[in-house]
Amino acid sequence: MKNSLTALGLIALLCTGVLAGCGSKNTSTQPTVQTATVRKGNLTVEITATGNLAMPDSVNLSFGSSGKVQAVLVEMGDEVKKGQVLAKLDTSTLEQSLIQAQINVKSAQYSLEKAKQPTTTASGDRILSAPDPLDIEIKELQLELAKKKLKEAERQLEEATIVAPFDGVVAQVNISEGDRVSEGTAAIRLLNPTKLEVDVVVSEMDVFQIKPGARATVQVDAVSGISFPARVKRISPAATIQQNVVNYKVRLELITGETVAIQQRSPSQITLEMLPEQVRKAVEEGRITLEQIRQWVAQRYQQQTAKPAISMADFQPKEGLTVTATIFVNERRDVLLVPNGAVVKEGGKSYVQVVNGEVTEKREVTTGLSNWQYTEITEGVSEGEQVLIVKATSSSTSTSTQQTQRPPMMMFR
Repeated sequence: MKNSLTALGLIALLCTGVLAGCGSKNTSTQPTVQTATVRKGNLTVEITATGNLAMPDSVNLSFGSSGKVQAVLVEMGDEVKKGQVLAKLDTSTLEQSLIQAQINVKSAQYSLEKAKQPTTTASGDRILSAPDPLDIEIKELQLELAKKKLKEAERQLEEATIVAPFDGVVAQVNISEGDRVSEGTAAIRLLNPTKLEVDVVVSEMDVFQIKPGARATVQVDAVSGISFPARVKRISPAATIQQNVVNYKVRLELITGETVAIQQRSPSQITLEMLPEQVRKAVEEGRITLEQIRQWVAQRYQQQTAKPAISMADFQPKEGLTVTATIFVNERRDVLLVPNGAVVKEGGKSYVQVVNGEVTEKREVTTGLSNWQYTEITEGVSEGEQVLIVKATSSSTSTSTQQTQRPPMMMFR
């Protein structure tokens, strides 16, 4: 499975931070006209959220009896196989208890057999008294109790050794040789790193777009260039409400066998059409230049690539890692695309301005899927045609003095 993400991804520009403290007054509004080429491409509608990596197959292993720790055979971080011995108790006392329990069972069996026999004369030719039914019942109960104690002694001896219930990685070791432990005390925590999940929070506006089984990708924030394909496992029916904001928890299951590398787009390849509307508007209004954006993205790109290189083969997932999940809610492949700014809505219909030489034609089109950047056109234009993108920009005069220009706040994915 191939996955291509740009170094830019989504840039959120906080327009109020472009010129801090700058007061300005609009004096005129002039349209900025640009053209774009109708082209074929792939269109995805996606939802991005953050979460933490979880390993649902985890277990706290404990001894089934109390005693003194004789041996601890693993350390934190060790990889273990199913059935491997991880730790042992001193079993000398437990072995004695087992022998005594075996003796008690045999003694109870003998007593029951004796109780079932009638009392006879010394010669055995005459019965003096019949077996007592109550005595027999008591002896049967005593035998049953002895057998239960034997099973308990066998269990305690067996569970005086901790073995791995599955292939995994030792996450915690809470005991040392010589420690005295009680039955049930958590001694070793074992994780299964091959099964990974992540819970992300999705807003009420987006949750109905997501379906169980939907395709997703999960990128580990701390490791540049590695991403896991994933799928939506379940969507919580219960809301999480904080400060009157309604969200829903979505659980993703990672497909670890298909880990892929992320292909990074060079910052120099960023074009105006690739930018979100807020950022594009800031460029058109002269508050920031495309070259400045490329420089900031390049700095971010260098920070990411400066992280220690980890190959997919060497990457070992760790519980709790911060991840960024992208859930694909809809996709179109090999369709005609135009920038969103080229489409105008009028009277319930959609139009574009098609440029043919020096002539501009207003043409009705049928639109399909759209995302934050592009709109699919199913009828009305052909590949290669030019369409107008008209944006209104404001010229302004500053009314402040001794003001400092600050770079805009930007977020990257």
